[in-house]
Amino acid sequence: MVQITLPDRSKREFPGPVTVAEVAASIGAGLAKAALGGRVDGKLVDTSHRIDNDAALAIITPKDADGLDMIRHSTAHLLAYAVKELFPEAQVTIGPVIDNGFYYDFAYKRPFTPEDLATIEKKMAELAAMDEPVQRRVLPRDEAVAYFEAMGEHYKAEIIASIPANEDVSLYREGKFEDLCRGPHVPSTGKLKHFKLMKVAGAYWRGDHRNEMLQRVYGTAWASKEELQQYLTMLEEAEKRDHRKLGRELDLFHLDEHSPGTVFWHPKGWAVWQQVEQYMRRVYRDNGYQEVKGPQIIDKALWEKTGHWDKYRENMFTTESEKRDYALKPMNCPGHILIYKQGVKSYRDLPLRYGEFGACHRNEPTGGLHGIMRVRGFTQDDGHIFCTEDQILPECVAFTALLQRVYRDFGFTDIIYKVATRPEQRIGSDALWDKAEAALMESLKAANCEFEISPGDGAFYGPKIEYTLKDAIGRHWQCGTIQVDFSMPERLDAEYVGEDGNRHRPVMLHRAILGSLERFIGILIEEHAGALPTWLSPMQVSVLNITDAQADYCREIAQKLQKSLPNQELRVQTDLRNEKITYKIREHSMQKLPYILVAGDKEVAAGAVAVRARGNKDLGVMSLEAFVQLLSSDIAHKSVEAAPQGQ
Repeated sequence: MVQITLPDRSKREFPGPVTVAEVAASIGAGLAKAALGGRVDGKLVDTSHRIDNDAALAIITPKDADGLDMIRHSTAHLLAYAVKELFPEAQVTIGPVIDNGFYYDFAYKRPFTPEDLATIEKKMAELAAMDEPVQRRVLPRDEAVAYFEAMGEHYKAEIIASIPANEDVSLYREGKFEDLCRGPHVPSTGKLKHFKLMKVAGAYWRGDHRNEMLQRVYGTAWASKEELQQYLTMLEEAEKRDHRKLGRELDLFHLDEHSPGTVFWHPKGWAVWQQVEQYMRRVYRDNGYQEVKGPQIIDKALWEKTGHWDKYRENMFTTESEKRDYALKPMNCPGHILIYKQGVKSYRDLPLRYGEFGACHRNEPTGGLHGIMRVRGFTQDDGHIFCTEDQILPECVAFTALLQRVYRDFGFTDIIYKVATRPEQRIGSDALWDKAEAALMESLKAANCEFEISPGDGAFYGPKIEYTLKDAIGRHWQCGTIQVDFSMPERLDAEYVGEDGNRHRPVMLHRAILGSLERFIGILIEEHAGALPTWLSPMQVSVLNITDAQADYCREIAQKLQKSLPNQELRVQTDLRNEKITYKIREHSMQKLPYILVAGDKEVAAGAVAVRARGNKDLGVMSLEAFVQLLSSDIAHKSVEAAPQGQ
């Protein structure tokens, strides 16, 4: 007898070995039809997998995350099948699942065209409609190498040859096509119905630029027609919001091959940057942080002490002077410890919070660069808190509350929280890790935050919380983090004098709210589709005349507006060109300005302005005082509050 335990803890008995498909059929015809695979004692398997002994089994359907991965993996094979049918000379290489889809790399004599993609996608649909069974078999490694070599699939043979000689390899066949794969896969091609090929890109064989260039075909696949359409709609919306496109249209910044991976900020883009930086500077000031500034270039010896030289050397820009090796800093933390170490610190000085708008450089590969979202030169809203072990919890509680306030002011309220716990390779005692992990989890509970656990994903020196934003169209952006570090204070010999008069190591909390300012501004641009809130908008008001007769009045209005609010200067411009007013209004509306003021003879006579708000909203004629009150209320809608101190 074989006893199967299901997720609801119910049990089913079978007279002998049983497949996943047979267990599903015994439960019901609906489940048997929906089943894509199974998870047997935690291991993901095909529906044809035979269970010989008592086991726990979960049936995988398209509703499960594992099921969606299986659909995408199998659709990658369906893509390769279609390519081989249409282009027999093409060689297949690898085809993994990626976020929201899959890709497959091919070697072929000419580039695939958009027309080719349409033809391939049509062939995929035809093959799927044939509902051919997907069948698994196992071969010894050397036999599999010979098999693929005989078919002329030299790349696939090379992959198999890299597997240890004493191992067997699994192959999956559907119709005329057979591919190397660990699996599992859906039971038949008929399960693959909702997919679309997206684009073709170049990719080096095995990711090495010294190897030949292959063609990477990207696709997406979903469990339902509705999910596929939602995703394609999201992509269309994302294209409209692309920060690179909006950066050009709104004249915010540009990127240049003379300095790849760095940003050239234009006046309007720099105005946005300044609003973000000055906002965060007030956050520092109001929440107990002391702003510091470290040097850009630091001796190699320090990076060796911290361990960064061994771990990140390939991503560091280096230079040499007078026979000494230096590196442009890729992060700010070692510099903050050197600042901390100047002078004797007492337990009464803790927690000590440093903040820096630290310019960092990392030698990212060219292929990984993406607008201002992923660059080589960036600035972090970096902070480090030096505290005692007992202060970890209150500091983390205060930080999460502060982060939530900041994100809310920037328009983000949907946050995903994850706690990354101890990895296998780590330093520090289990008791210390217990305390740090408990503090991070407790801090999120205190903020009424539901969170996920990412087992083993912490740094070698301590656990961390990752804060991920969900934007207006459902995309996720991991920005904030707080990390507990027992290692760096030890490596760089940081100390404080305790209440007992002895010397102790402080705990170092690495924290960032926005992360890279460049990346965060890119996220803001896409979140708001370029129509930034009034307080962030690079230009807040444009004053337009109808004829030359109102030019002086418009200048006077602009000057009064610039000085109308205490403690801040409004960003106001005039447009006095001899153009039709409809043309000027349209042009400024395209720049997504929050407000456009128009003055004709009637407005001059009344000492008023005609007000238009973003979105082509006509607010009518009002006095300058009334408009200032409206504008002030709009800006003040975002307020900076001081978070409670973690003391």
